[in-house]
Amino acid sequence: MKNPKLLLIAIALICFGLLGAALYLQFVEYMQPCPWCIIQRYLFTAIALICLVSAFLPAKTHRGGAGLGLLAALGGIGSASWHLWVKAHPAVSCGLDPVETSLNKFPTAKLLPFLFRPEGECGTEYAPLFGLSIPQWSLLWFVVFAVVLGMLALRRQRR
Repeated sequence: MKNPKLLLIAIALICFGLLGAALYLQFVEYMQPCPWCIIQRYLFTAIALICLVSAFLPAKTHRGGAGLGLLAALGGIGSASWHLWVKAHPAVSCGLDPVETSLNKFPTAKLLPFLFRPEGECGTEYAPLFGLSIPQWSLLWFVVFAVVLGMLALRRQRR
């Protein structure tokens, strides 16, 4: 990790790519996002924006930006894990619940409904992509981001 700026930019680009993939699945493959999918979209967006902003700030701030990104990635691990738990327990639903109602009241859900408005249910089964479900892919990426950002946040400063 000789150049943390490039690593932060790469993480931001991957997050934007994952959001683009989510939009492709939503509008081309008709896989409607549930409330927990939307929460994960918010967290991928947060990681992307944090990494992008901190990459263009002075080098001293890269560790702090990585730390904030790590917190968002840990939140993503939690949300993706909960999403997987809900999917594993079909009796539990996340459809019309307080989470969806709250998400729909966010200003971003009104400004960018195509990206941040839940339309599906968590229990809906879609065909796996390369052997993994969407929440499993999200969990995998959040773990990767948490490890990389954690290493960046905890690395020693060069003098």
